[in-house]
Amino acid sequence: METSLHRQLKLVYAEEAADAQIEQTLGRYRIDVVRNGELIEIQHGSLAAIRTKISNLLKKHRVRVVKPIVVRKRLIKQARRGGKVISRRLSPKKGTILDLFHELIYFTRVFPHVNLLLEAPLVEVEEWRFPGHGRRRRHRQGDQQVEDQKLVQIERAYNFRTAADLLQLMPPDLPSEFDTAQLAAGLDIDRSVAQRIAYCLRHMGAFDEVGKQGNARLYRASA
Repeated sequence: METSLHRQLKLVYAEEAADAQIEQTLGRYRIDVVRNGELIEIQHGSLAAIRTKISNLLKKHRVRVVKPIVVRKRLIKQARRGGKVISRRLSPKKGTILDLFHELIYFTRVFPHVNLLLEAPLVEVEEWRFPGHGRRRRHRQGDQQVEDQKLVQIERAYNFRTAADLLQLMPPDLPSEFDTAQLAAGLDIDRSVAQRIAYCLRHMGAFDEVGKQGNARLYRASA
């Protein structure tokens, strides 16, 4: 089921051009927004789910994939689905632009492409919940189901056309050759996340693997 967040983002991108059209059919695909000859696909879910679709569209069209990153979330708890609001609180979890790499790992065969723009808006949302277990096999007291997500604001948006554009997210003081431990320290993230970033950037051509130091692989940013 389409969320309010998805509908709101379609309107945001359609409002930027007078001739924009929402939910257009192109061959066997439905396109979220068509604007100035560009196809815009808004994907809050996994990029893996649209990988084949985007690959096919890129053969003949300019495509913008919009991957919103939730950086702040306010949790709205209801007594029941569609019922009275009983609490509101900010989630302690905060997202960052680096969360993009959790999805890019499934998109390395699509991005970069001469016809593709990858846009990552950082969004604040409200998440409306109600008591329930959903499809969970194990039920726990206090389980909550998500009824909807609603856009509060877009804080900023990042645009990426080339693999080199992703290097703007890397720490500026990395040594010329580095391993994922140094990358993790420079970005203040877990090493497992740094390994995912290195995997993505190596497969996209932004990092070169240049050797090993002990068991650690060494990388260099591509020229």
